[in-house]
Amino acid sequence: MKVMDYIMKKLEREKLHMGLIDPDEQTPTKAADIAEILEDAGSDAVMVGGSTGVEGGLVDETVRNIKSRISLPVILFPTNTGTISPNADAIYFMSMLNSLDRQKVIGEQVKGALLVRESGLESLSMAYLVVEPGMTVGKVGNAELIPRNEPELAISYSLAAQYLGMRLVYLEAGSGAPSPVPAEMIKQVKSTIDIPLFVGGGIRTEEQALEVGLAGADIIVTGTVIEEAKDLKNCIEGLVSTIKGI
Repeated sequence: MKVMDYIMKKLEREKLHMGLIDPDEQTPTKAADIAEILEDAGSDAVMVGGSTGVEGGLVDETVRNIKSRISLPVILFPTNTGTISPNADAIYFMSMLNSLDRQKVIGEQVKGALLVRESGLESLSMAYLVVEPGMTVGKVGNAELIPRNEPELAISYSLAAQYLGMRLVYLEAGSGAPSPVPAEMIKQVKSTIDIPLFVGGGIRTEEQALEVGLAGADIIVTGTVIEEAKDLKNCIEGLVSTIKGI
């Protein structure tokens, strides 16, 4: 089954959780250990990528180690063409629509299109929208951040993405953000678009995951908490259970 079909089929009956693993934050072996915990907890997919664009062999080795240990889809969350690994199952073919840097909007995509085709990776087109405070990804991506009190702007970007034919929208507060994307923004975007809505950044607790899910997020992504949790197993089990219970 293609990864997009897998996502859409699961969304017919429940909200999804995906864990984001940054290859630059641990060894490939440790990354595979984390992926096993995610799978055992009931997470729906593992995303591999980071804010700063770690490249080459480390990404590929991380993906291969994860793939050898779990059956969940492994999806690349790239920052540039150097983060493409042919050993993953799919890649988010993302455009940071609110970047002031043409390279982030379309340049890297043009550069990487043939590489994705040659790799055989399934391409999942995604609009990537960075909301205040944006954190590292906002700075690296030279994003014109969507203000937290302007849901109308998030709606306009999201609708533009849908009308351009993109299949997914991702609202990103930034890895390590002090709080998630505002619930009211999530609610208004979700009530306007007809494609799946990802929300990530600043989601560390079950209460925050519940708020984001109830507001309308279809897929909730957690990353920083994976790196910081002292008891990762219990943390992820709690988050996933909360999301699946919505």
